[in-house]
Amino acid sequence: MPSIPLQRTLAISSLVYAASLWGLVWYPYRLLSEAGVGGIASSLFTYATPLLLIGWLHGRVLREARGRWLWLAAIGMTAGWTNLAYVLAVLEGEVVRVLLLFYLSPLWTVLFARFLLHEKLNRAGWAVMALAAGGALVMLWQPGEWPLPANRAEWLGLSAGVMFAASNVISRHLEGVAEGAKAVSVWAGVAVLTTIGLAFRPAELGFMADAAPTTWLLLLGVGIAIGSMTYAVQYGLARVPANQAIVIFLFELVVAAVAAYFLSDERMGVQEWVGAIMIVTASLFSGHMENDQSKEKSHV
Repeated sequence: MPSIPLQRTLAISSLVYAASLWGLVWYPYRLLSEAGVGGIASSLFTYATPLLLIGWLHGRVLREARGRWLWLAAIGMTAGWTNLAYVLAVLEGEVVRVLLLFYLSPLWTVLFARFLLHEKLNRAGWAVMALAAGGALVMLWQPGEWPLPANRAEWLGLSAGVMFAASNVISRHLEGVAEGAKAVSVWAGVAVLTTIGLAFRPAELGFMADAAPTTWLLLLGVGIAIGSMTYAVQYGLARVPANQAIVIFLFELVVAAVAAYFLSDERMGVQEWVGAIMIVTASLFSGHMENDQSKEKSHV
């Protein structure tokens, strides 16, 4: 068994890994869209891939968690909407702006964690949260305008952030439930929501008739990446307080901004870089967010 400090390092590293991949995964989804695969269809195939390939390996832990299936279903629905809305948003909107709205989620996490997990922030914690949220607002702010969603993609990004915060807090609430059971719930949640979506937009499945082998390989590759990210997120959330985890996840915003600059010609100005620096700084100090009592409770 790894020591407590090593477990914490591994948990934080797994969250950074997941955030980094999430900051990049929008690009292959855009490539799939250019190949004729709509956002709902690509989400179905990429989340069904880990569900079908390795979901069956977690049958035992799912049976052991049957007394908490309602909470697992809640993870499935909240995480399902998070992932589907995220994909649709980055396909339709500007990546950085969508993610800025997505990463107002620390504000929602504070509320959810306070009522469900009874996690309390100390003064340093509130300062870290203010710095992180302030960084996002700095990157989003336009003179004379409120930093509010301006189109469907941005509303999807905002709603995905709310559900992201909820799913993370629920996952943290389910201490003692194996990460595999939570991962299967996430994949199944996306599969259910996308199946419902395709019932209203069946034309998105039309690509299957003449899809190139490279399209199928890309779907498979993204699906495998999604599977690894889901495991990483659930491993980290089981060992890192929700309020700290959400700040670590903000690193995705920086990765996405840099990737958007090189891959889609979305340019970051001085304002965006200042916000990014604030977010990274907040992430570095996120380990001081909770008071001692909350930390003791989180290790029980």
